[in-house]
Amino acid sequence: MSDRPLLVKDLGEHGLLERLQRYCPPGVVGDDGAVIATIPDCSLTVTTDVLVDGVHFSDRTTTPYDVGWRAATANLSDLAAMGATPLGIVIGLSLPGATPVSWVEEVYRGLHDCLQLYQTPIVGGDICRSSVITLAITAFGTVMPQRAIRRDLARPGDAIVITGCHGLSRGGLELLLAPQRGASLTSAERDRLIAAHRRPQPRLDVLPYLAQFPAGAIAGMDSSDGLADAVVQICKASGVGAVIDCSQIAVDSGLTKLETKAKVWEWIFYGGEDFELVLCLSPELAENLIEELAGAAIIGEVITDSQIKAIGLDTANNTQILNIGKGFKHF
Repeated sequence: MSDRPLLVKDLGEHGLLERLQRYCPPGVVGDDGAVIATIPDCSLTVTTDVLVDGVHFSDRTTTPYDVGWRAATANLSDLAAMGATPLGIVIGLSLPGATPVSWVEEVYRGLHDCLQLYQTPIVGGDICRSSVITLAITAFGTVMPQRAIRRDLARPGDAIVITGCHGLSRGGLELLLAPQRGASLTSAERDRLIAAHRRPQPRLDVLPYLAQFPAGAIAGMDSSDGLADAVVQICKASGVGAVIDCSQIAVDSGLTKLETKAKVWEWIFYGGEDFELVLCLSPELAENLIEELAGAAIIGEVITDSQIKAIGLDTANNTQILNIGKGFKHF
């Protein structure tokens, strides 16, 4: 009897779909489209994210389970950034026929386990042959129109709030690529950085706190492409600038053991994939939020000047102009 693992081409499209339907609610998948109930007086929020082997994930650093988990987080994070409650996701899966079925099932198990934490089902999708593994996910959510978080709502005088630490995912990636660099880290520091990269959490937990605030009072987005990218994108959409006080940004102890101060700040601003929320709201509301939300911090202020700068850096260059040119670029 052969020890060769079961491959996708052994099952074919319909056979693989039958195996993957176990990760979907009964009765939802099987027709040409999913029927999802929405809440009256709410708007549908839709977001799409594409993950490509060798670009967004690699077997050097990510297990198939973690590929699925990170894919779910990336999409749920986009919904959280809009203030939307998730309804479900559909998955477009492209892959070579020689892909082991066990690899695909582990991806779906990671997707399922992350989604289950937020009561979000897989409600459909498609499979096709490709030379490169690609996951194209579309997520659906609902939000009351007047409560949608938008990038263009920031106003001069608003406080800038982040919901958690930045740079951890980039530090975790460095450890996975070069484990020997973590010799001086404690096991807790090492585990924290690697978990941030492999098992990030979408900040849907923040939404109940924001629901207490007046409608239309919050601008924001997530920091999946980096903290600097989020601040710049919000300011650009709102026609404002910002001053970021770096002394108010928590720096993880594990990062400072891995790299120089200058490099750590580069990871914090441009590392990406931390999936925190960056929010602009009145100083009073910001203070209320950080009192209730552990790990959140006020890190700056929105200004009328179009310049976006970080001050108080504990490096040779005390002030830095933030831009999106240093972050990840597809092309």
